[in-house]
Amino acid sequence: MAINVNTVYQTVLLILNKEQRGYITPDEFNKTATQVQLQIFQKYFEDLNQTSRVPQNDMDYADRVLGIDERISLFRKTKSINRDTDIGSDVYRVGTLTYTPTIGDPVELQRLQRNEYYNIAASPLTKPTEKFPVYLFQENKILSQPTSVTPLSLDYVSRPSNVVWGFTKDSNTQILVYNSGISTDFQLDQAEQTEVILRILAYAGIVIRDPQIVQAASQAVQAENINEKS
Repeated sequence: MAINVNTVYQTVLLILNKEQRGYITPDEFNKTATQVQLQIFQKYFEDLNQTSRVPQNDMDYADRVLGIDERISLFRKTKSINRDTDIGSDVYRVGTLTYTPTIGDPVELQRLQRNEYYNIAASPLTKPTEKFPVYLFQENKILSQPTSVTPLSLDYVSRPSNVVWGFTKDSNTQILVYNSGISTDFQLDQAEQTEVILRILAYAGIVIRDPQIVQAASQAVQAENINEKS
């Protein structure tokens, strides 16, 4: 279940008000929340890489990898694309690329480096075929060989959408009222809610020019991370 943007914003406002630390506007919150979400999202891949390098027993390793993979899975998607066309700005990491022939099961394309891709067709022995197709990913485009292999199905990890706390303004009181219809929640798992709030508070300290809240929130985030890995 995703993290509700209104819950996070109201919690941040409550803490700032309670500590008499000032106010963060919706625009400041939206920009900060989007950045925080992206940082936590990118950290998944760093943690996965780090975990795979650390010696540990099989059970412990499986649990850690599975936990990180489950959080990344929220962003896994599939789309149909054409050869030599932009795959879209929502693609963060390219996964498996396949095509389905008229008869038979889907065939996976092998990803090559640039020099391999342009040299492989030079020899009849290595020339790609519909049974053994290849592709090159460059400039956010998929180049595949042979060209008859199309359309393609791309499994990928999507980039998180920008977080938006949308609102309308009360005509009488001028109070900002949360509007879920024009808002975009965090796409992170609810287990990340505490860290999201702490990181936003750290940024809020900069927004309202108060270094004390930056330090306190940053230390809390660090403690939370250490606790998760212990």
